[in-house]
Amino acid sequence: MKIAIPLCNGRLSAHFGHCEQFAVVDVDTETRQISGTTLHTPPAHEPGVLPRWLAQMGVGIVLAGGMGGRAQQLFNQSGIDVITGVPEDVPDALVRSYLEGRLVCGPNVCDH
Repeated sequence: MKIAIPLCNGRLSAHFGHCEQFAVVDVDTETRQISGTTLHTPPAHEPGVLPRWLAQMGVGIVLAGGMGGRAQQLFNQSGIDVITGVPEDVPDALVRSYLEGRLVCGPNVCDH
């Protein structure tokens, strides 16, 4: 399983479409442990580009602070689940919390 997290300064970016990088975290589905993390510079932000790009990498889940409704639909159409309202933290801590069922999410911080 691969989980993508948009980053600014090494932490989750509240503004999904304007992040500096994406952390793609590989998770061993049998042990539910992180097996590796890679950083990727995203392509230019255009509708539909990021869902296709992340789907091509095999991402199945995106953890985001906020994301508009249309963007969420595009991710879902690409087979990627979206979790919004995720707090700003480092990728490994967020993924561990998610895997352990402890990830506390607030409101979707995107207003469009």
